[in-house]
Amino acid sequence: MQANTTDSKSVPEQDVTGLALEDVVNKTCLVGLSYFNLQGELLNQNLISGRVSVVDPEIGITLQLQKKADGSAADFILPANLSCWFSAPKGEFHTSQEGVKVQDPDYLVTWDIHQTKDTTADGEQQWWEWVARTSPPQVGG
Repeated sequence: MQANTTDSKSVPEQDVTGLALEDVVNKTCLVGLSYFNLQGELLNQNLISGRVSVVDPEIGITLQLQKKADGSAADFILPANLSCWFSAPKGEFHTSQEGVKVQDPDYLVTWDIHQTKDTTADGEQQWWEWVARTSPPQVGG
């Protein structure tokens, strides 16, 4: 799934945390995604894992997702906003994908993704606003 709108339209290449886009290339991350409807109700949560393959201030941060048990993988694009990237603790993490685990990722990343249109006609794209969670995620609590 790819964002159609983001809150990171004019994000500088270096974030206030001191982390720059080029710093995350070839790093592994665990990404928590929470999807909300127009009323703010939680629709779904996913936890994915991947390695950053490409960064672009306008296109975003491309993750090469970790392979599933069947060997398949895909790319996933995150907004180019590093305010929600935090150093990950050591350990093994289980993702939402069956059989996909990540050992000692470099970063934990969390996004809230809000629906911005109530209905869409068949074949019409849905629109989502990506909001970075800038508080460090809680692990194992």
